[in-house]
Amino acid sequence: MVVVAKGDLVWYDDGATGEFDLPIGGTVVSADAGQIVIKTDDNEEVWIPAEKADKQLKIMHSTSAEGVHDMIQLGDLHEAGILRNLQIRYNDPNGCQLYTYTGSILVAVNPYQVLPIYDGEHMERYKNVKIGDLPPHIFAIADAAYTMMRRDKGNQCCVISGESGAGKTETTKLVLQFLAAVSGQHSWIEQQILEANPILEAFGNAKTIRNDNSSRFGKYIDVHFDVDGAIEGTKIEQYLLEKSRLSFQAENERNYHIFYCLICGCTPEEKTKFELGKATDYTYLTGGGCTDLPGVDDAEEWSHILGAMQILGFSSDDQGQIFQLVASFLHLGNIDYDETEINNMQASEITDTAPLEAACRLMMLDFDATAEAMVIATQVTRGEAIKKPLSVEKAVDVRDAFVKQVYGRIFIWIVEKINKAIYKPTNAKGRTSIGVLDIFGFENFGVNSFEQLC
Repeated sequence: MVVVAKGDLVWYDDGATGEFDLPIGGTVVSADAGQIVIKTDDNEEVWIPAEKADKQLKIMHSTSAEGVHDMIQLGDLHEAGILRNLQIRYNDPNGCQLYTYTGSILVAVNPYQVLPIYDGEHMERYKNVKIGDLPPHIFAIADAAYTMMRRDKGNQCCVISGESGAGKTETTKLVLQFLAAVSGQHSWIEQQILEANPILEAFGNAKTIRNDNSSRFGKYIDVHFDVDGAIEGTKIEQYLLEKSRLSFQAENERNYHIFYCLICGCTPEEKTKFELGKATDYTYLTGGGCTDLPGVDDAEEWSHILGAMQILGFSSDDQGQIFQLVASFLHLGNIDYDETEINNMQASEITDTAPLEAACRLMMLDFDATAEAMVIATQVTRGEAIKKPLSVEKAVDVRDAFVKQVYGRIFIWIVEKINKAIYKPTNAKGRTSIGVLDIFGFENFGVNSFEQLC
């Protein structure tokens, strides 16, 4: 039998069995003979008959009442207790505590604001400090990985996971910044490693409903250290780029940053060369009804991208060819089709050839051959080519698939180019590494494709 008194903290379970229904914390307001009144953490008053108290109420452990920095210490170790603990720490009147440990696991709640806890002073505080000796922090995890690597002469790995908007991309950058600082060399290779982020984010990140800078690909960053603990190189592996975003964006979302930065940042001469207009002129950039990102200057980001490319060894020719292809995708996306009929078969024809002509000039493709490939499917069987006209729907799919394939190959090439600058193969003994796995989070759209299924 549950015995409570005024002021006791309890768990209240209303018996709901939905996917997201959990017991909620509350405070006993009164406990008369016939009924118990509690005020929940949501500030709702609930009246509970005394005969139902055993089923609906449970005394809360003191650790759940005050919150703990390491959830292994929780007396109420269940989902509701974990969530309440995170909420208590996040709403701490003495300052938002967004980090909480579960042993050596760090749980972070994105504050969606800049906090002054990532400067050089905090890096120094967490160097050579055991987990738990200071308040939970991402720097403590990074330092633990570095310390164990040096002590045990073995490789380490940090796995960063969570849903879209949880802060994985920023956390990855913070780990890399700490490792660059703790190695103590401040070398050119460390600068190059950090400058890889603006390039990868430009081509692989986009605004989503939950996150203005959401990584739409996964990456594994292997940071290599020499026998003295100094960074001597890094290798990046990418996987599962969300190519569906190129041709479709959910409402209030954008395509990849690079398209908007190119349009806003390139010079008038480059704009003429690439035959570019405004972002609102392109189908591939207006699918989500959002071309501007509040608080972000795409032209300024463009200058950061160019600076990072220069540091990582992208020549002027490399940059020009990449951006020429990026611009061509926008023209391809503007190709429209009309329904027609060929030999009593459903077919399609390009409504206005101007976008395709512009794309062919930028991609240096033969216009006639490309125009035919956009509306005619060619299959080779036993050495014989069989041609079949495409319906409007299939022609659009062919156009989009072409763009996705080429963009995907550009992204792979960019990662390989970065690796050539920051990866230093060696047979030297004593090399160890810390891997940082950034598992990006898919979202559930109104229309989901193969990328969401994976």
